[in-house]
Amino acid sequence: MITKVKKTEEIQVHEIISEEALLKMSEKDYMAKVQLEFFKDRLQHLKEDLLKNASTTSENLRENNLVPDPADRATIEEEHALELRTRDRERKLLKKVEQALGRIESGEYGWCEETGEAIGISRLLARPTANLSLEAQERRELRQKLFGD
Repeated sequence: MITKVKKTEEIQVHEIISEEALLKMSEKDYMAKVQLEFFKDRLQHLKEDLLKNASTTSENLRENNLVPDPADRATIEEEHALELRTRDRERKLLKKVEQALGRIESGEYGWCEETGEAIGISRLLARPTANLSLEAQERRELRQKLFGD
């Protein structure tokens, strides 16, 4: 007689906190596990959206619309050019998202690469890929403006 043993898998469900709860957390909880999970989830969703958009663009560009009217053809080509520029920006954003996910894994997420100070929850909510504090980013932009860096 053969008996089968069923293995039950333990499914861990992590509840992601809300932005409001995140903002109410104390400074001593900065980049604690719950905050890192929140930003990791947000970045992963952003990455999925960007990849889905890239796939859609690829499908749209493969469609060959033979339009006899030159004005219509020009409009379609302009739309394709605009879509390609948008996807190029999204490609650059995707790289930043992947870098931010890497910083979460290495424990460096949320800390300014230039000063080592906390970037801040409100800035990360506005720009989850931020790697500089607001002050450091302003200094970098000013240097670029002054010196064309």
